[in-house]
Amino acid sequence: LKLINNKLNNRNELIATLKKEVYLLDNEIGTTDNSIKNLNDDLDLLKDEYSKVIYFAYKYKSSYNKLIYLFSAEDLNQAFQRMRYLDQIGEYIRKEAKNIRDKEAKKQTQLKILKSKKEQKSALLDQESVQLFKLEREKSDKNKLNNKILGEEKKLRAQLRNKEKESKKLQRQIEDIIASATKTKGSAGKTISYALTPEERQLSSSFVGNKGKLPWPTSRGIVSEKFGVHSHPVFKKVKTKNNGINILTSSGGEARSIYDGKVVSVTTITNKNKAVIIRHGEYFTVYSNLENVYVKAGDNISTKEELGRIHTSGDGKTELHFEIWKGKTMQNPAYWISK
Repeated sequence: LKLINNKLNNRNELIATLKKEVYLLDNEIGTTDNSIKNLNDDLDLLKDEYSKVIYFAYKYKSSYNKLIYLFSAEDLNQAFQRMRYLDQIGEYIRKEAKNIRDKEAKKQTQLKILKSKKEQKSALLDQESVQLFKLEREKSDKNKLNNKILGEEKKLRAQLRNKEKESKKLQRQIEDIIASATKTKGSAGKTISYALTPEERQLSSSFVGNKGKLPWPTSRGIVSEKFGVHSHPVFKKVKTKNNGINILTSSGGEARSIYDGKVVSVTTITNKNKAVIIRHGEYFTVYSNLENVYVKAGDNISTKEELGRIHTSGDGKTELHFEIWKGKTMQNPAYWISK
């Protein structure tokens, strides 16, 4: 149900984006339309003026008519001015002809742009129609699943309580393991804070330097539950807390280390839920819900090294639970792994 809700949210965002793109294209199409109309008006005006000049030039196209036009001047100065006028008309005709050709070419370019934008809009509207259809289908799936969950409420509440017990057990074990890994006993039996070695400090610094760029703990998958406290998708007034993130992956999927480090513990939560804890300087990563583990405490681990196979439940769900700790402080893994 959480996955369907995520899909619905993503689908709604996609549809909203498509609507926004269609709206922007409509504005661009309107602007291009106006540009073409303005070009048509300019061309009509240019062609009208051009035709008048061409008519005048046609009347005086022969040398004889030009001579008549020149010699009919009242004086030499007027004849000179008329000669200059004829030259200017010739230049104007050439200039306006080029201007008309340029505007026609620009108009054709604008028409191509308009056609392309209209095709884009049509494609976006088709996509939007498809997404709306999928959205309605997903809403129907959600309603069916809601009804199914409500019909199995007693059973699911019991499962939820068991998951909460497992989560608390894992948290206690992680805290104990981290406390043990970061402290040593003094000669008089007193607890002394453990100082990082230079190598561990460098590893810790390198781990922090890759924040937001660390690889995923699975080769593929999607985040099925985020970090923090969440409202239950069906049961009112029920809150669930996640100390890390859950990643849904394909059946047979394997967990892998997100960075170089050393295995400090392989712990068992239930028969089918084992957890591997790796130390990276002052940071720790936790990989749980593993049914088979390939490593043991004390092993040095490299980035992307496989740690174990993730358990697949009876309903076919293969889901890794992943946590990051800085000492005894939980971190949101979403801020650390690649987006």
